[in-house]
Amino acid sequence: MRETPEELDELQALLDASLSRSTDHLRSIVAERTVTAEQLTRILAGMCTLALSTVTAKGEPRISGVDGHFLHGRWYFGTARGAAKARHLAARPAASVAHMRGEDLGVFTHGTVEILNPEADEPAADWPDLLAYLKDFYGDHSDWDNDVIYYRLRPHWMTVYAPDAAKLLAT
Repeated sequence: MRETPEELDELQALLDASLSRSTDHLRSIVAERTVTAEQLTRILAGMCTLALSTVTAKGEPRISGVDGHFLHGRWYFGTARGAAKARHLAARPAASVAHMRGEDLGVFTHGTVEILNPEADEPAADWPDLLAYLKDFYGDHSDWDNDVIYYRLRPHWMTVYAPDAAKLLAT
């Protein structure tokens, strides 16, 4: 777990506020089948395949897969600099991601992305730490700054469906 106590508090506040702003239907499904922020950070350790939703210039939705890493209460993911999703996010940074594990887990997040390693500008202050994490996870076999663009999704809404948290925490 890489989260500070402050980050866990912020994530818990987001989870609570998101659920309170949700529809009655969603609350009836999730309210008794969710996890705490601390549990979520333990469940989401390592790489999690995400379904990333972006929007084209014509307002058409697009969905694709990315490797997601949940660190410091935020989703981090990357893609090729020339990918369609990179163009979409550059023009329209609002995005949604979903991570699902069958019927055991659903994590749904809406927010705004920020680029961590822009091609022609200074990287984010925490880029060196994320880059070290990524190299440790994947190995150092890429020209990280030129090949791949990385994003942080700053969530404004997030909810978790987890009917058996103990099962998820045991694996």
